[in-house]
Amino acid sequence: QVHLVESGGGLVQAGESLRLSCAVSGRTISSYAVGWFRQAPGKERDFVAAVNWSDGFATYADSVQGRFTISRDNAKNTVYLEMKSLEPEDTAVYYCAGGDPNWYSDYEAYDDWGQGAQVTVSS
Repeated sequence: QVHLVESGGGLVQAGESLRLSCAVSGRTISSYAVGWFRQAPGKERDFVAAVNWSDGFATYADSVQGRFTISRDNAKNTVYLEMKSLEPEDTAVYYCAGGDPNWYSDYEAYDDWGQGAQVTVSS
């Protein structure tokens, strides 16, 4: 069984930066991917970014392209989401998820989920 634990959420002002971490433990497969999703109150869970564990291929939602960077540290079994130029619209609970999805942006394709980390951006 794979466990994912997020950390690094918090309250920041618009324009500031924040880095989320997702520690991954347990057995994974070579095609494992880790994605970040977010959910604001009353809204759907949206795809943010994902990275392939083996080759580092990364993909992003259009809304965060150029502002957010996803990366992984294989030695630490950790995936990071570096968020810059944060906007109030980025306020949400951020979840990391792991699995072997056919489509990185499809949250239903991920099997393992963390507990979520709150990110709040004030204007």
